[in-house]
Parts: sequence; structure tokens; C-alpha cells
Amino acid sequence: MRPSPLPCLALAGALLSACTPSATTVPSPDRGSYDVVIENGRIVDGTGNPWQWGDVGIRGDRIVAITPRGALRDASARQRVDARGHVVAPGFIDIQNHSWDAVLWKDGRVLSMVTQGVTSVILGEATTPAPANAAVDELEQLSEMEPVRAALQRSFHGEHGFAHWIDAIGRHPNSVNAGSYLGAATVRAYAAGQAAGPATPVQLDTMRIVVRNAMRDGAFGISSALIYPPGSYAGTAELIEMAKAMAPYHGSYITHMRSEDDSLFEAMDEAFRIAREGGVPLDIYHLKASTKRNWSKAPAMVAKIDSARATGLDVGATMYPYPYSGNNLGECIPDWAAENGKLFANLRDSTTRARILREMADPKGDPLCQIEGPGAYMIAEFRKPENAKYEGKLLRDIAADMGKPWPETIVQLMLSEGRDLSKINFSMSEDNVRMQIRQPWVVIGTDAGGVDPDSTKTVVHPRSYGSYPRILGRYVREQKLLTLEDAVRKMSGGVAARLGLRDRGLVREGMFADVVVFDDATIIDLATPEKPHQISRGVEQVFVNGVQVLRDGRHTGATPGRALRRQ
Repeated sequence: MRPSPLPCLALAGALLSACTPSATTVPSPDRGSYDVVIENGRIVDGTGNPWQWGDVGIRGDRIVAITPRGALRDASARQRVDARGHVVAPGFIDIQNHSWDAVLWKDGRVLSMVTQGVTSVILGEATTPAPANAAVDELEQLSEMEPVRAALQRSFHGEHGFAHWIDAIGRHPNSVNAGSYLGAATVRAYAAGQAAGPATPVQLDTMRIVVRNAMRDGAFGISSALIYPPGSYAGTAELIEMAKAMAPYHGSYITHMRSEDDSLFEAMDEAFRIAREGGVPLDIYHLKASTKRNWSKAPAMVAKIDSARATGLDVGATMYPYPYSGNNLGECIPDWAAENGKLFANLRDSTTRARILREMADPKGDPLCQIEGPGAYMIAEFRKPENAKYEGKLLRDIAADMGKPWPETIVQLMLSEGRDLSKINFSMSEDNVRMQIRQPWVVIGTDAGGVDPDSTKTVVHPRSYGSYPRILGRYVREQKLLTLEDAVRKMSGGVAARLGLRDRGLVREGMFADVVVFDDATIIDLATPEKPHQISRGVEQVFVNGVQVLRDGRHTGATPGRALRRQ
């Protein structure tokens, strides 16, 4: 018998087609007995094609049968799921996820993700804990880690440290699949530490070796975040050399660009240049024109991407469906202050602190946090009891309570906590979000980590709980910005195409059985910035590798997730 062909994804567009037969053996799509039959559902297969009624048969970890509705009614099955009145879709693949600790050594159930329909998470924005050496250990603050985590960090040293990290994720009990890009800041730290300035020829050689090894070990590409030190210290030429080293392995360059506000267009030009000269595809993280005075740039931003694509540059973007972003409070501090990992030493030094405060408040200097002012930022993740009253408060109100200007308030809070804090930035336009998310080259990522509402009490961005249900409920059902089929494509098959995952992202025979069943009449996000810890409504059944992790909206406790590598 000939092996069934594994479908593959056309990387350059929304249409997804079958490959020639693969050497990989998959279960034969016969009509015998099944472990799971999902019947009577409206199948939205992840390609963007119109939905169709049908039944889905799962055996082991694979989808082995897609039939007309009712064709599997009499088949033998250990479990049956009646999806009548519901949508059956591929599990959602989060291309920008931050569940670092959860999938490596903590609670791998990632409840707020699974209840959105997420079945795979892709890590790696800016930094990765591997490959590691002493300089990367310092960047990762190994000395402050809990013993079990520190032991893992030490195991990521060596030529194949990236593989050791992905293997460790694969050994950990997780409810989702997980893989990663290689962090460009990690590559730089490995070769040059946390110093600013151009890389030397010797350091560039080291960077090339690190990139090649990580790509061989399964990285999906290289990820940069060029507004955060030490990643911000990397020059364009250095990033081009990293991209060139990656190109033979067919990875992609994905970036949080150097600017999303005043220098937005210049940052886009830099990203385009890195991709062109490096010979790799490009994806732009969480596409946006940030701060009110830059909102008008959004149409031209989209036009620049369309123009680049027209010239043959393979460029796309990711988005989350909110008009507010999230990052660290330390972004309000000039980059130079963090050089060589001395941020807190510089904050404690009175002379250096004076310079930092002066630059933070200078409206003619770098656009830090002075553009929108302290009323645009909600601060979170306090740990000290004396600061608990500020959790979820606006920086403006915290400064008023402390009786200090907002720059001094930021410095005092960080020194008091002995660490950076997080913030939610109310600096985006909902109209722009609506316009951008409709672009055919946009796929969806949360830019968030999975959390458990029963154990996490600090404020988090609501995207941790609601990104995918928000699109399906608000933008598809209520506002009709997207069709159901295109929205699902942007969450599944379209993401798999950008990642080069040939065996996930579609409801199709031979694919891994990552499947979500949701009620498109009721699905909606409930989390808000003020009350973020609210599970979304409407996702009812979730299967990962053929194992049910969500049953009737409740987590089963199952942890069938696997490590993902670029194929």
C-alpha cells in the first residue's frame, strides 16, 4: 500500500495544497474504528475555504478521516463528540507566546490559552534561554532563579544548547505543543555580552555559528526586539549577517521593530533591508502605529507592506485584537542605562540617575513615555506588600499618591521592587486595529503568556485570556470585519504556513489531531484591563495530539503537548 501523502502548506499565500507523497508514515484514512469521532459539525478547515458539514475521525494522534456528515455514525469509536450547531476547526497556533516558565518547569496547563482554543505556542521574542554560556546566564539572571530552574539553565550550555532546551520542553508535562524562534538578543549576548556598540569580526563569526546550530536544532527562525536592551544594541549589519547564516535552513526573520511610533517608517525600511539582504522571509510582530500623533501613519504602513510584497519581498505581520499594548516599565528608561546589565546600579547612582531622569522627561529627546504622558500606562506585577496598593493603577495616579513627577515615580518603584515591572499602554487606535487585521498577510498572535485565574492575582493584559474569542465574537460575528473562514485561517493554517509546519494547522486527513470545537453563536472574550482574569466563553472542546485537554469548557488535566521544531 502506498503511504498517504502529508499535506503541505504553500508558504506565500492563503491557499494550502497537497505535497507529493512524504516518507513520513501516517495512519491510513480507512473507515474502521476510531478513538474519537467528532460528528455533525461545521468544519472550517483552516485553509480559508468555505465551511462544510462533516464528521472527523481521530485515531491515536492523527486525524484519519474527514467525511460527509453522518458517514461515521455507525463507526466504532471510544468517544463521540456531538458538534451539532458548533464549528470544528484546527487548534489555534499562537505565533507570539510568552509561556516561558509554564512549558519548561511550572504548570504546563496554560489554562487561559487552552480555553481560547490554543493548541500550540511559539516562544522566542527577543531572547531565549538557549543556547547558553556564562554571558547568557547573566542575561537570564541565573543567580536569581529558583534551584530547579537554575539547573535547567545550566543544561542549555554547549553546541546544541537550543536543542537541549526544546528537549526539556518536550519532557515537561504540557497541555499544548511548544516551539521557538531563536532570540537575536541571546545570540548577541552569547557573543558580545550586554555591551553596546558594533560587533567585532570575531563576535560576528560566533553569532553565525550560534545561529546555524540553533537552526539545525529546530528553531523557526530569528526573532528580534529592537527597542529593548541589549537587543537594541544590535546594528542593521549585524542582523543581516544573522539572517544570512539562517537562510540555508529556510527560517524567517520576525521582529519587534526598532520603532512603532515616530520612526515607524524608518524601522520598517530597516526590517525590509534585513530580509532582502539576508535572503529570508520577514514577519513584523504586533503591527501597529503607536501613540496618538502617529495613528495617521497606519494606512501608509500597510501600503508599504503591500508595495514590498509587490516587489517580491515575502513579508507578513502578526497582530492581537486590542487597541492597547503591553511591555515593561523599563521601556521608559533610556537604553544606554542598561548597558552591561548595570541598569539598577545606574538607577542607584545619584549622578547617573539625574541624567536618566532628565532624559526621561525631555520631550525633544527619544520618544520614551513622555509622548502620551503618565495617564496612558497601567502598572502591574508588584511583589512588595508596601506597593500592592498600586497594582493595576495608572502611572499618573501612582505619581500623585507618591507626590513625585512620573519619571521619579518609575525609578522609585523599580528600585523598591528590585526588578522591572509590567505595564499596559493605552496608545493605539481601535480603527487602525480593525483596518489592519483585515489584511490578507496578517496572522494572529497573543503576545502573552498562559495564566491560571485561580493562582495569578496580578494584573495581566486581557490578551492572555481573550485574543482568539475576541476576534471570533466581536470582529467576525458582531462587526463582520472578517469571515469565519478567514479568521480561522489567520489563527491556524496561515500561521502554520509562516512557520513551515506541514503537519499542523488544518483539519485534514494525516494531520496531527489538534482540534477545537467552539460555538460561534456565543464565543466572546470577557477579560478587561480592570478585570483581566476572566475565562472566555464559547470554546467547549479542545484536542491536542488526539487527547482531550478541554471538555465542555473545563480543563481535563491532560498534558499531551509535544516539542515543535521547524521541519
